[in-house]
Amino acid sequence: MSDSALVRLLEHLPGPDTVSQAAVAERAATTVRPAGAFGRLDALASWLAAWQWSTAPKVEKPAVVVFGADHGVTAEGVSAYPGEVTQAMVAAMDQGVATVTALAKQVGATFSFHDAGVGHPTGNIRVEDAMRPDEFDDAVKIGVDAVENIDADLLVFGEVGIGNTTPAAAVTAAVLGGRPGDWAGPGTGVQGEALVNKRQVVDDAVARVGDVAPLEALRRLGGRELAAMAGATVAARHRGIPVLLDGFIATAAVVPLHLARPGALDHVWAGHGSAEPGHVRQLDAIGKEPLLTLDLCLGEGSGAVIAIPIVQAACASVVEVATFEEFGLA
Repeated sequence: MSDSALVRLLEHLPGPDTVSQAAVAERAATTVRPAGAFGRLDALASWLAAWQWSTAPKVEKPAVVVFGADHGVTAEGVSAYPGEVTQAMVAAMDQGVATVTALAKQVGATFSFHDAGVGHPTGNIRVEDAMRPDEFDDAVKIGVDAVENIDADLLVFGEVGIGNTTPAAAVTAAVLGGRPGDWAGPGTGVQGEALVNKRQVVDDAVARVGDVAPLEALRRLGGRELAAMAGATVAARHRGIPVLLDGFIATAAVVPLHLARPGALDHVWAGHGSAEPGHVRQLDAIGKEPLLTLDLCLGEGSGAVIAIPIVQAACASVVEVATFEEFGLA
């Protein structure tokens, strides 16, 4: 898949099923409870109906898909951990003992991991592009392929990659503006002079590329797992599978999609608001309000996984609850 192929996918996005959306919204307004009593959950149910293209929205087969990759920018001391830790985190996922795998099991979601570049770091974005065009294409394709045949009715995309809050901050700064370093937070826990250094690295990386188109920012400043999440998000739209968005890094991966094609993230709902300082501003920029705010900053898709039962509750509160007419009270 090429960059131009990703552009074509963005240009031919399926739209929502507005008939199903309206039907579910009408049903929610007439269930045997006061109108509006379930607040945002009613809107969540009708949103799901629109993007599952169904008058009976459901979440019976949620799936968590995590992409992993390494980053050359860790050579700049931007993380509290060495890059080799990525492989240890992947091993924990493979053994089912990582935080995200435990959470996926708890909520009844399937879990899969896709290697987008573990052990093969991107270029050090302070001094060079993260990916060549062909490398970017390959990473996007990993994401598209991960979704192509998946059996799911709700998707969560996560990531693992030591140092990846730095490229996430750089991509965000390049496409949304503001002082680049202000988008860089503590990530894995860097503080003091280490955080000052991290912010300078982001400043330098963004200055290096200058004004750049959204998808080019993702290629030149991002990471392979970010590119994979972008590809997976677009692929989910074409499959009719809504997406529950995770935190700062996952959002950095899709902000360029929103800017390249307004409406590209209409099938995406924010699962949670991260403790990473820039995440709330990212969500504001793409017009998303998170379901949860729990001061999480792990990544891996973990915050969005925790929100899955809320989406299930929204469905049940409309589909399985009688209307006044059905209950003979109309």
